[in-house]
Amino acid sequence: GAGSFDVVLDQVKALATTTHDRRTVVIDSMTKLFANEIAREAERLADAGKKNEFGADKRPAVGYMRQLVSWLTRINMNVILICGEVPEWGETGGERGQIGTTFDCWPRLEYELDLALHVYRTGLSRYARVRKTRKAAFPQSEVMPFSYDEFANRIGRDVVEAPAEPIALATPDQLAEIDRLLGLVRLEEGTVDKWLAAANVSGWDEMPEDRGGKASDHLRGKIATVESL
Repeated sequence: GAGSFDVVLDQVKALATTTHDRRTVVIDSMTKLFANEIAREAERLADAGKKNEFGADKRPAVGYMRQLVSWLTRINMNVILICGEVPEWGETGGERGQIGTTFDCWPRLEYELDLALHVYRTGLSRYARVRKTRKAAFPQSEVMPFSYDEFANRIGRDVVEAPAEPIALATPDQLAEIDRLLGLVRLEEGTVDKWLAAANVSGWDEMPEDRGGKASDHLRGKIATVESL
């Protein structure tokens, strides 16, 4: 499988913006993808003779995770992210010790998801305990059979099996027009960064078509206001 965030991001962007017959994207494992990036950065720091302080080796991996989550939030598909398991530590009986298990990846990942499950096997059957949920069909801490039919029945087969609809990104003509207008209008410092952040994108090439149109209209309005003075 792909061990590079760049490769995975390219594939997710393609699934999000092109027409295809897929319904679900599964990344297995997020643990390995995240750990590989941390290891690469740690090696780069060592080769450069720099100290690995204050989690410096994790910064690129966290940046990639934010990009990936942004795209997975926008993609019109079912998304399953699989992580390994590690001990979870905390206070128990007044002393620090293992209080259970948790996922092995970016700590904030669970908070970004609509549903987080702890999957385990008993005999030949698999079950899932709901760790975190924003879905009424999956009550907090409930234990349920871990199967496709269980998910489809709870969420609705019409939702789970619906065709993926591609995101319409800003067209080349729109991008060229925005670039032209930005060269004519003086905006307050940080304005473009705020627009990109509001759209949850890292660059104009990832901007949805409708927001690209609104940006062009806003810039034209700025020009018209200046010309009327």
